[in-house]
Amino acid sequence: MPIADKFSHLAALKPSRPMVARPAAIRTPGEEDTLGRLLGAGVASNHFGEHLAIRNWFSTPEFAEPSPTTLELLSRTRDELVSRKTRAALEDPEKWLFLDTETTGLAGGTGTYAFLIGLAWWDAGGLQVEQFFMRDFAEEHSLLQELSQRVAERPVLVTFNGKSFDWPLLESRFTMTRSIAVPKLAAHLDLLHPARALWKLRLGSVRLVELERQILDAPRLGWHRESDVSSALIPQFYFDYLRGGSAEPLAGVVRHNQMDLRGLAALFGKINEMLSDSSGSANTIESLDLFGLSRFLQRRGEDDRAHSACSQALAIGLPAEFRPKARRELAQMAKRRGEHAHAAEILLEIVADPHDGLHACEQLAIYYERHAKDPIKAAEFCELAIAALRRQRTNSRDPFIAAQSARLEQKFLQRRARLEKKSLPSSPARPQRARAAAAPKANSALW
Repeated sequence: MPIADKFSHLAALKPSRPMVARPAAIRTPGEEDTLGRLLGAGVASNHFGEHLAIRNWFSTPEFAEPSPTTLELLSRTRDELVSRKTRAALEDPEKWLFLDTETTGLAGGTGTYAFLIGLAWWDAGGLQVEQFFMRDFAEEHSLLQELSQRVAERPVLVTFNGKSFDWPLLESRFTMTRSIAVPKLAAHLDLLHPARALWKLRLGSVRLVELERQILDAPRLGWHRESDVSSALIPQFYFDYLRGGSAEPLAGVVRHNQMDLRGLAALFGKINEMLSDSSGSANTIESLDLFGLSRFLQRRGEDDRAHSACSQALAIGLPAEFRPKARRELAQMAKRRGEHAHAAEILLEIVADPHDGLHACEQLAIYYERHAKDPIKAAEFCELAIAALRRQRTNSRDPFIAAQSARLEQKFLQRRARLEKKSLPSSPARPQRARAAAAPKANSALW
């Protein structure tokens, strides 16, 4: 990395600025506070009451400079641009706050509490983690008050499924206090959705622990989850503690939450690397991940980069079951770029595919009718599709598939009839000859 670039990072890597003055005070837990002493926590107090606070700093993951391209892609849809105010907040890493909660239930709802709120932010090149734990339900107001102040300082929230679960749950809890306003966010980046787009094709599961193992190379970072707590057991551990049970399992819950926060921060670094528009970043990406990247970029309106990623995925070599899908999407992108002849060339490669061949025939019929002005050639592809649909209906015992095939066949028959009318009146036999010529192709090349 050039020296100038390293110096440009110093503003984001410097130790975090001092906390804004607040009424909360920290004291060492008493001898009777078994949980506080077990967790190495302090007892934080404010005008709403008390809760436990645990603070740790970790050298990994290291700070990753957010790419402007990444921020733009993560924070907008195809038709929705980011406001200047939101962009300014996103571009300042000191405004970022990673968040993950542990709750009394995984289904949400007004009866679900967030008994452990984990926060993290970049500090001195590493990750500062702060966790708030409520020892009983009476401490919720104190917990939420501290969260409100942290969000006021760092209003860019980064979560994993937080838009669907964590933040709506917390908004509900704030509302139910009737005394603590819901904090205003400048932006909310939920990394589940880009992670699903980028890696689901290859991994299947995009649970954070799977992403750590398969994508982030957790063992290389010295992260280990061999003794990790299962998320499904966490609510029960907390309820057991409230009923007077052992506090020991909750130490594992706190460590689980810490690892989730570290994994979340590291995941952003990996997504940032893939979405940045640096020319060399795609050379080390696997073909299925490139195909996932292409789909994600399409949804964000980045057609040129999506086309490049899809082409590269095919060039590297996609598994057989994904190649027709990739070619189909490449053809669609070529059409949007106005490259209709190129799109037709790509579609010809998937005419024989059992899943995408019908779509290819339909698109090729449209191309030859509207762009190449060759109705007889367009009729040939209608014939191919009709022959395939008839075989599909004959061979299938599923009445739904048979009915669907019949409906599609009727569409192609109507298209073929219209194409026949477009043929030259001086050669009435030509469409019939074209159908006869196309029939052997249907038997030998299509399905």
